[in-house]
Amino acid sequence: MLQTVDLECQRGDRLLFSGLNLTAAPGTCLHIAGENGAGKTSLLRILCGLLSPTAGEVLWRGGNIRTLREEFWQDLAYVGHLNGVKDDLTALENVRFAGLLSGRGGDDVRAAAALGALGLAGFEQAQARFLSQGQRRRIGLARLFLAESAALWILDEPFTALDVRGVKALSELIGAQQARGGIIVLTTHQDVPLPGRVERLDLRAPRPEEVDA
Repeated sequence: MLQTVDLECQRGDRLLFSGLNLTAAPGTCLHIAGENGAGKTSLLRILCGLLSPTAGEVLWRGGNIRTLREEFWQDLAYVGHLNGVKDDLTALENVRFAGLLSGRGGDDVRAAAALGALGLAGFEQAQARFLSQGQRRRIGLARLFLAESAALWILDEPFTALDVRGVKALSELIGAQQARGGIIVLTTHQDVPLPGRVERLDLRAPRPEEVDA
């Protein structure tokens, strides 16, 4: 179970949110919604342990993620707003490298299958620098096919730049993760069908009069 306790985030003079308490149970997809500037990406980075909250704590399986460290990161698969794709590597090499880096395996067969599932069959040996933004996004998402053992997926705008086929494949992948009892936390501006049990958390952007002078 993923929980936050009285979570607060302040960036500069802007208080993005405070007193935030959430709980995501196994098999749940938690959709973080809100307008630009509401703190969605900051919240995801805090949940990943990449950004420290101003106050409060994030709990995973009842323990603070700052003390769990390696145990938490082994349970985590994170795909940020940027694709995390290396231009000089091929599509296949990128997926294989990501699998090895996460400790979840990086053999060519599984990496090729992941690319094929996202519509990139035939592009395995293409250098990432020559691919479109949508294709590069799918390379970044292909690492999720190697992350079945990760109980927590945190995804920042994963549907961006995907075509209809890519949206369908990712939705099915999220559904399969839920069926395994995994937890998905994501942001998305697209009106896409999210499978299974979906809960929504709306963040509100601070108004100018609420920002300290």
